[in-house]
Amino acid sequence: MFSPDRTWFRNPGASNDALQSLRVVAGVNLPVEYFELLEYSNGGEGSLPISPFNLCLDSAEDATNNKVEKIYEEFFPGFFVFGGSGGGDFIAFDLRSSEPWPIVAIDMTNINLAESVDLIAKDFPTFLALIGVEKKDV
Repeated sequence: MFSPDRTWFRNPGASNDALQSLRVVAGVNLPVEYFELLEYSNGGEGSLPISPFNLCLDSAEDATNNKVEKIYEEFFPGFFVFGGSGGGDFIAFDLRSSEPWPIVAIDMTNINLAESVDLIAKDFPTFLALIGVEKKDV
């Protein structure tokens, strides 16, 4: 999925059952490219050339559990969190707008969404093109 010049620490891919469970609980039509990434690497980590500069991708099982348990809903409604930066930011689909869902970073220490949400990419395919790219490479 990623060229050899990308920095991505890959886990084995998600099972069909894990992907199907995630599709069922998501509540929205998440992009096919997101599921392809999980099929390739069920969780993993890689660089981003823009803030927050790192992606720690949640596994399909963790994303499913977080949605079922409504982990983020109280303080971060309107988002589907699928990872973090490893340093204080969630990375999520912004479901407050229409499809294609923008990808955003959310400062996990600030529940004021007007202050804490920063756009990373206009959609998941654009975000996918950033994964594994070092800042110096752009």
